[in-house]
Amino acid sequence: MAGQERAAYLNELASRLKLRSADVGAKLEGSSPPSVFIGKFGYPKVFAGPMLTQQTGDTSILDSPEEWIPAGLTTEKIAELRIQLVRGKELVGIRDFKNKTVQKVQEVALAKKSVYSDVEFTKKPHGISFSFDDSHQPFGPSAPLKNFEKENSRFEPHLEKAYYDIDLKAVNAVTELYNKGLQFTQIQKAFSVGAFGREKNRRLVPTRWSITAVDDILGKYLVRKVKENPLIDNYCVYEFSALNNYFAVMFAPTIWQYEWTEAFIHILGNEEMIFSDWEPATGKKEYSPVGGCFYSVRFAVAEKLAAIGRQASAIVFREAYPGYIPLGVFACREITRNALKQQPKEFTDLKSALTYINSKLQLGMDRFRQESTLLQGLNLQTSLAKFF
Repeated sequence: MAGQERAAYLNELASRLKLRSADVGAKLEGSSPPSVFIGKFGYPKVFAGPMLTQQTGDTSILDSPEEWIPAGLTTEKIAELRIQLVRGKELVGIRDFKNKTVQKVQEVALAKKSVYSDVEFTKKPHGISFSFDDSHQPFGPSAPLKNFEKENSRFEPHLEKAYYDIDLKAVNAVTELYNKGLQFTQIQKAFSVGAFGREKNRRLVPTRWSITAVDDILGKYLVRKVKENPLIDNYCVYEFSALNNYFAVMFAPTIWQYEWTEAFIHILGNEEMIFSDWEPATGKKEYSPVGGCFYSVRFAVAEKLAAIGRQASAIVFREAYPGYIPLGVFACREITRNALKQQPKEFTDLKSALTYINSKLQLGMDRFRQESTLLQGLNLQTSLAKFF
């Protein structure tokens, strides 16, 4: 029920947005950042195609979410950039790799830099159409493809090697590429177009599913490493504000556990919506009711702990304020990553750490505590530690 309530709330948020996206005709020439989109409706038949803008040259900033927050881009600027992207689409089977459009979409996703493209649509993309979603980044209007031509493009070398290795499992490709320093977005786009895995298992993966899949693969991979590390010494609180959000990440000196709690405060009116989910030390089996943000934040948290060679419980508190709009799970991942780049505040006990976070929350710690499973467990563990 919580997942349905959350989805309905975010859909209502998206439906109220009034933005004008790119106005283009039935023909469009321009550069793809590179960017592609694979839909999910009708699976195993899906709409696949490139996304491009009327601009030419280097348009990579339009599909490089890792760069947006460090560059200081606002919610409005990100939305403005993204709705310039026009999506072309063709209905294809998820394993139809002989289809020319699918082959070209793969080439775009694997490209090292922006790809000049020339497309013709079966009809003019609607001038005020756009897609805002909590799962993926927004984009502008879309229309079926009549013709799609692109310049020859060079593949990113590491992606190219994984693409041609038809015996390498997709999970291994994802983790190896991450360890070689490729950005999450590069890996996710290639995963989405079926560029990884053993040849007989390859297939197109809808964009929103591929984002969560890569977050989940990398998160589990890093958590396994984290569980082998010694515990941190104190309670640490990292925090960061961006895109009309406040994030606080608390590390506690106990074995790995993780909880994500988010609150949406007075965005549509007087509402105070709060959602939470957690993962015990033994891991999580069922899909999280709070959606992809759970996995994107877990990945970011595990990434930090693996980098410092320590183990901890992690609780992430998120508040979204008026002006917030759903820009995709990248926001949760990248705000968490940026929080964890800051100098942490250290505390010797749980109460002091929570008191500090409470001073920064608008909703207050008591409301978050009501939703939390892990906080109750940490209180018990703290009591037992004092006893022994």
